[in-house]
Amino acid sequence: MTKNNGYEPVIVGFLCNWCSYRAADLAGTARLHYAPNMRPIRVMCSGRVDPQLILKALREGADGVLIAGCHPGECHYVEGNIKTQRRFSLLRRLLRQMGVEDERVQLVWASASEGIVLAEAVDRMTEQLSELGPLRWYESVIGANGHGEAVPAVTATKEVAA
Repeated sequence: MTKNNGYEPVIVGFLCNWCSYRAADLAGTARLHYAPNMRPIRVMCSGRVDPQLILKALREGADGVLIAGCHPGECHYVEGNIKTQRRFSLLRRLLRQMGVEDERVQLVWASASEGIVLAEAVDRMTEQLSELGPLRWYESVIGANGHGEAVPAVTATKEVAA
């Protein structure tokens, strides 16, 4: 239980099949104790994680997204993790412009033998998100009208232009 009135952050984790997913498996078989807040999703390569998937996870209720892949130079698909790094940097800039804190989307490199690295990343992210509180996507990113309903982005744009 966290100190934020029982709030437990939800983290969606996109884990590379070849390294990070196996690191998560190792953390479990080694009985490492770490926060149970991450919901792992196995992907063949971190380079396959489209930024739209990250935005969808946040929009649908995740408080944060962790992308975990092979160390640079060790990708089974040669440059998948380099592609991930580029996309991550661009997405982070976009999210900052939308008012989303950097701590909500993180990238970590963890090889199959680094279960402790992944466990520590999940613990650290859980603690950071607990301090930030829930991501209120519709209030903070899209905006809300006076009745607590989300204002569609198109409507908000038209009002600004008018």
